[in-house]
Amino acid sequence: MNVVIVDDTPLNLTLMTKLIGRLPGAIPVPFDSALEGLAWCDTSDPDLVIVDYRMPGMDGLEFIRQLRARRDRDDLPILMVTASDDRRVRYEALEYGANDFLTKPFDTHEFEPRVRNMLKLRDAHLATRQRAASLAAEVRRATAAILERERETITRLARAAEFRDPETGAHIQRMSHYSALIARALGYPEEFAEAILMAAPMHDVGKLGIPDDILLKAGKLSADEFAVMQRHPRIGYDILKDSSSSILRLGATIALSHHEKLDGSGYPQGLAGEAIPLAGRIVAVADVFDALTSVRPYKPAWRFSRAVALLRTGRGSHFDPRCVDAFLHRWSDVLAIHARFRDPPARSGAVPETATPM
Repeated sequence: MNVVIVDDTPLNLTLMTKLIGRLPGAIPVPFDSALEGLAWCDTSDPDLVIVDYRMPGMDGLEFIRQLRARRDRDDLPILMVTASDDRRVRYEALEYGANDFLTKPFDTHEFEPRVRNMLKLRDAHLATRQRAASLAAEVRRATAAILERERETITRLARAAEFRDPETGAHIQRMSHYSALIARALGYPEEFAEAILMAAPMHDVGKLGIPDDILLKAGKLSADEFAVMQRHPRIGYDILKDSSSSILRLGATIALSHHEKLDGSGYPQGLAGEAIPLAGRIVAVADVFDALTSVRPYKPAWRFSRAVALLRTGRGSHFDPRCVDAFLHRWSDVLAIHARFRDPPARSGAVPETATPM
């Protein structure tokens, strides 16, 4: 263990170096300059610091204050060496972070036990730190396993909806990655973008409760049929809302809100503006864009320019303007996502334009 000794008096420095060298496992690291000792501590890993009080330039109190200000030094034991019997000095040293004191002239019968005790304290701190790191690693592994189970649950829910819906798995992948892209472009934390990525595939899980003759109808829905179709956000919300998983609860929010419109004309609740949850506003842009540019039984795929024009037209009425702008600002990433998650050849639409939308 590295024992840093800082003392400007050569005799004291030599004596303490020899005494430390006699202790098993202790390596003395002597400095006659406080600045040099502090610089070594900044770049290396001391296990104990012994510092004199009276030194030219930087005294022991200032040395301790600056050392404690460095990161990860709170559990580093510090012994101050002083010939002073001034209680004020000792009070200040304790205030700055000294753990114990050694008084000149040295008593070797006192010096060695104090140093051994400080090194035992340091060893205990290091062992506690190692146990904490091991525990944190276990927590990370357990959390990763939970997240993997959540992903599996989400994937299976989304696939269950796919079996009854003409939409493809590629649509689910594209719209969820578009959604995460918008969240990142808006400047939200990566944790939120990842949560959106995982939760967005459940946006239409409520279609499990829609009859096939309406869900799979090739033509335009009648008013009554559309009223039935409008139930799917509430059905999806009811399926997911009571989950203990934050991702599934976010999926419930998205399922319920992604058909709302900024002007209040959407469904099922007729929410307007920022009363619509952010996740729902994000997914609305991603879902509509990909639905328009994908083949459906009732329509061919739109060209990208036409879909972009619709987003711009609906900016501020249907869609959150910030979400539209964020999506179009990352156009090269949009094209990359579209290329990565392609529909099967039989379902793919026209080749999209690749130019950046103006």
